[in-house]
Amino acid sequence: MRTESNAKENITPGLNIRTSWRVLTIITTPAYCIRVTFIDGLLGIVDMSRLIFSETAGVFATLRDVDTFNQASVIHGAVTWPGDIDLAPDAMYDAIKAHGIWVL
Repeated sequence: MRTESNAKENITPGLNIRTSWRVLTIITTPAYCIRVTFIDGLLGIVDMSRLIFSETAGVFATLRDVDTFNQASVIHGAVTWPGDIDLAPDAMYDAIKAHGIWVL
């Protein structure tokens, strides 16, 4: 009977927890903005108001309902909503690092 394990760590393949662009926390605001904190400490704002109310909002139009917008959560380092709606955390990180805000 074998008594040793050859397992190194219990890591999900392809999931890099230390990537700086992973979102750590969020706070939604009444103006359809999100205050985000990334895993490396970077802070910034995501302004979704123009996108949500644009004629080309697509799936983001469902977020016009403030209660739905406020259901934002962080899953695997990305900002997500019910209905498989999410934001690209890497693009968000790059814009916030450069400008402090990401306007969609």
